[in-house]
Amino acid sequence: MVLRSLSAVERAIRASWGADTCAPEDVPYWHPGNPARGQCGTTALVLNDLFGGVLVRGDVRRGGEWADYHWWNRFGDGLELDLTREQFAADEHVGPGELVPRPTGGTRLDVQYELLRARVRGQLDR
Repeated sequence: MVLRSLSAVERAIRASWGADTCAPEDVPYWHPGNPARGQCGTTALVLNDLFGGVLVRGDVRRGGEWADYHWWNRFGDGLELDLTREQFAADEHVGPGELVPRPTGGTRLDVQYELLRARVRGQLDR
């Protein structure tokens, strides 16, 4: 097993984001000035692949109304890592997270996840 530094993985993930790795509902809001937009689910899964831990999911509220879920990671010592928190606009707020099991079988983001995972591995193998 090759050990990777968190900073190297973060650089690889950020370099691998694109509209094509974004959650479909966020594609209209994705742009190079906010590359983290819609990347939380796929990013959390890739980090889980590389470092283990558990997935955390919190409600996103826009203007006080539920809008979506936000995903991030928690590791064994309680450290929480959210590489996509900067994606949110001023009127969007993420509530407290709950631990959730990793999805098994197919998910609606399989294509985006596989693409991001392959890009990150390519970046790390350089």
